[in-house]
Amino acid sequence: QLRVVESGGGLAQSGGSLRLTCAAPGNTLEYYAIGWFRQGPGKEREGVSCISSSNSSTYYADSVKGRFTISRDTSKKLVYLQMNSLKPEDTAVYYCNAVRIMSGVDYWGQGTQVTVSS
Repeated sequence: QLRVVESGGGLAQSGGSLRLTCAAPGNTLEYYAIGWFRQGPGKEREGVSCISSSNSSTYYADSVKGRFTISRDTSKKLVYLQMNSLKPEDTAVYYCNAVRIMSGVDYWGQGTQVTVSS
């Protein structure tokens, strides 16, 4: 069982930035593809960005392309989501999803709240 923890959420003004971090305390995320999802008020959960386990592929939803950047740290224990030029519509609970390569077993974090004021 992998425990996934998100951090870095908070309150930001429109046009501001936040950096979210996904971690698995005591474990490496090296063998996991990582996805960031979000669920806004009254909305369904949607995919925001993901990165392959080898870092060779990344994906961004059209709504965040050019503003958000997903990356891993060199220790491969953390995955970041750098969020720039934030908009009020980015307000949501952001979740990290870790998918074990080969097995496809996935793990979700509890989420971190991001609120963007206009």
